[in-house]
Amino acid sequence: MGADTLTDLRSAKPLLDTLNGAKLPVPPIWLMRQAGRYLPEYRALRETKGGFLELATDPQAAAEITLQPIRRFAMDGAILFSDILMVPWALGQDLRFETGEGPRLSPALVDHALDALEAAPARLDAVYETVRRVKPQLPRETTFLGFAGSPWTVATYMVAGQGSRDQGETRRLAYRDPAAFGAIIEAIAATTVAYLSRQIEAGVEAVQLFDSWAGSLSPGQFDRWVIAPTARIVADLKARHPHVPVIGFPKGAGGKLSAYARQTGIDAIGLDETVDPAWAHAVLPAGLPVQGNLDPLALIAGGDALDRAVDRILDAFVERPHIFNLGHGILPDTPIAHVERLLARVRGE
Repeated sequence: MGADTLTDLRSAKPLLDTLNGAKLPVPPIWLMRQAGRYLPEYRALRETKGGFLELATDPQAAAEITLQPIRRFAMDGAILFSDILMVPWALGQDLRFETGEGPRLSPALVDHALDALEAAPARLDAVYETVRRVKPQLPRETTFLGFAGSPWTVATYMVAGQGSRDQGETRRLAYRDPAAFGAIIEAIAATTVAYLSRQIEAGVEAVQLFDSWAGSLSPGQFDRWVIAPTARIVADLKARHPHVPVIGFPKGAGGKLSAYARQTGIDAIGLDETVDPAWAHAVLPAGLPVQGNLDPLALIAGGDALDRAVDRILDAFVERPHIFNLGHGILPDTPIAHVERLLARVRGE
């Protein structure tokens, strides 16, 4: 790739270009959960609108929240404000968010059959309307990211009815009755393809699959319940939208990252904060874009500790397409000044 091409790419959409394989002198940056509770403007809006689900299903409010970190920080990517549990909600489970306790889904599929649910795909219409509202308000250089949860992680909530420390109920079901559990995975995957396709048609330019609990599985179960369904989703999306990049984020995958990268068909891989970036560069396919992987607590610490952590990541990926991000979501008590320092460090300002 010539210097003129690199210049052209940098003047267009740095994040999208990196996902397509461009290695830019200054990596683009966005942060997982960048639209959320650490921002005073988000907290103020939430006070007027109510709970999380009320915000996520109000296209005007969700669009405003999506845009807040773009206005404040000029992030290279805007991530749709929504939640990975919109898919179970569309599959027919009731969804509510308990203050201080997290999401609840009912009926829990550990005690009920999947066919007891009545699908309600219209519940997702507000998400598509949010995308349509955000798209014309984004700066020309900002890449619009959609997302969904990966089947394994979504299934852990659907089976247990809530989050858990070790996903034990879901892992037991997968061993005890793989046919029944496979039906749940298939239903999630099919709905996810349709959901992401509609996001793309509404205006997002790339999508991310969040597999937040991928690290809880043994290697054989990881192959069956993470790699295989992710590969099916990516293949189906590519058949519909061949030019839309897909980022895979298998949190906690560790030594299974290389297999995930090679076997799923993803266009870029997100790394959590436990991954040594130098090791990842050595074992991942040459040229595969990587995203990550600053520890969210290093961002809270700030100062020299933050600078050293940022520099270590930048140095490790200097020879590879790289999107700077956190290893997981930004935490609510993150100081705004530390985010500003991070951006300045990454951008060399």
